[in-house]
Amino acid sequence: MDAASSSCCSSASSAAARVGATNIGRLRQGKQQQHAAARGGAAVTSWHLRVFAAAVGLMGCVLLAASLAMSALHQLQFRNAAISRSFRGLQELRRQNIVIKEEAEQIMHGRLLQMATSAVAKNGSESEDFALWEEPYKQARKWTPCAAKHSLVDEEPDDDNNGFVLISANGGLNQQRVAVCNAVVVAALLNATLVLPRFLYSSVWKDTSQFGDIYQEDYFVNYMKHDVRIVKELPPHLRSLDLEAIGSQVTDMDISKEAEPSEFVKSVLPILQQNGVVHFLGFGNRLGFDSVPVHLQRLRCRCNFHALKFVPELQQAGSLLVQRLRQVSAMQTEMDKQLFGNNMIHPGFAKNHHAAAGTPSRYLSLHMRFEEDMVAYSLCEFGGGEEERRELQAYRETHFPTLATRLRNTTVSPEEQRSLGRCPLTPEEAGLILSALGYDRRTFIYVAGSQIYGGAARLRPLTRLYPNLVTKEDILTAGELAPFKNFSSRLAALDFIACASADVFAVTDSGSQLSSLVSGYRIYHGRGRAPTLHPNRKRYAQVLSEEDSISWGGFQTRVRQMVGEYKRVSPRPRGRSVYRQPRTPGCMCRAGGDGSVDF
Repeated sequence: MDAASSSCCSSASSAAARVGATNIGRLRQGKQQQHAAARGGAAVTSWHLRVFAAAVGLMGCVLLAASLAMSALHQLQFRNAAISRSFRGLQELRRQNIVIKEEAEQIMHGRLLQMATSAVAKNGSESEDFALWEEPYKQARKWTPCAAKHSLVDEEPDDDNNGFVLISANGGLNQQRVAVCNAVVVAALLNATLVLPRFLYSSVWKDTSQFGDIYQEDYFVNYMKHDVRIVKELPPHLRSLDLEAIGSQVTDMDISKEAEPSEFVKSVLPILQQNGVVHFLGFGNRLGFDSVPVHLQRLRCRCNFHALKFVPELQQAGSLLVQRLRQVSAMQTEMDKQLFGNNMIHPGFAKNHHAAAGTPSRYLSLHMRFEEDMVAYSLCEFGGGEEERRELQAYRETHFPTLATRLRNTTVSPEEQRSLGRCPLTPEEAGLILSALGYDRRTFIYVAGSQIYGGAARLRPLTRLYPNLVTKEDILTAGELAPFKNFSSRLAALDFIACASADVFAVTDSGSQLSSLVSGYRIYHGRGRAPTLHPNRKRYAQVLSEEDSISWGGFQTRVRQMVGEYKRVSPRPRGRSVYRQPRTPGCMCRAGGDGSVDF
């Protein structure tokens, strides 16, 4: 109990004592005077009132002390309260009938797992030489963001252009984000006005969210106004047109994957000029990278890294999520400014709910891509035997019928798939990497996406190594998550924020849009202090194939070399996504030895 509550309780006790003394005096006076009865009755009534007031005060002090004690306990135990081997995030998945089986652990690398269990208990003092929480800062800081400059200084696009470009983007949050940025470039390329993008409803994602439910519409329009004209809807005379009937609908079948800009000029521009409007239906991965001129590449990066800001309610919830993960009450990094702007939660709120800390608590975010669709599509095996094979084949029959048909006529070797690096990493294999890198058992890990195939049984080898695993469902209350419930894209936005803001971001795949976009966002806005751990799955498969003979020291050395090579700072290789690797002309600039900035 603190000084305030002690003082309150002492005052209440003194008041009660004074009331008792006053009552005795008044009773004695009553025996000596004629009107003692009336006055004594009034004194008794007053005495009851004062005793009642003192009792209420005492109870108030007790409740205050209890409240302060609970608050202090919450402050001390907040992070640990969220940590459990069967944490609430997985329990929620169980209620949603995700594939979760309460059965024995499915272990594929027992010998390595046993050595890793011993290693994580010892890690900590000897692990700092690998710079677990850093990237090559001296090299990374030489690259600076350059896409903030718009293409035409103080001049907006002319209203008199070739017409309007509509897009209906498919997929989830991150696929749609890529489609939006590509559409901005195509609209500028075709000298057209872009209509605010629409998002298609997917039976997989089951999310009705539109652009304005996720991103700030006015900010987007105003930020891009010097590069491309954007309106919120078509003019009235075009809204009633049947765009498919007049030949103005362009699907992904009509445009090559990662097409060159010249293809849009050749095949789409004539339609736009004839009908005044073109509707891109789908528009996934339809614009390439290497053939795009620098000024258009800059436009794509301006959109992705600057123009797309989450709506205030997502920024506030994301701010709360990150502050609780860090145990701090104020913004800390340039990344936070980009993600939250002015929509951070009130500092007093954080101070009242979390332990004060002189420095931020570190956390690692892990994007675990081991969902059932990913596992089934990989054609790999994960130690579950015949039951697993039947289950995954049944899933393919339902969700990937073309692939299932091909498998009936073709033999695919799971072992070969693994040796080629085509198998998603299991939670167990992800845990082995973290332990080899030197992360100790106390490491606080935020898991983005927790629909793990095999559920708690598959996840248990990882949680035994690292028990401090949490999801957004563990950090935010049900009430705080309620506005986003049943909206997968909005929930994915919270994962995006938590991963982008993490001290370290670890991925287990090479192709997902979340990993790609978050990695690039951290490079662009991280100022050389936002490392990403990205294993080479082909090389890792080779290391794991030697499990029976390799020592823990040998395993640790090879894993560190593998991960360390990815952390090297270099320009974007040809053919790679600018969203994942923005160190490329138009996006980021490199400082020269003489202080100049070039590429």
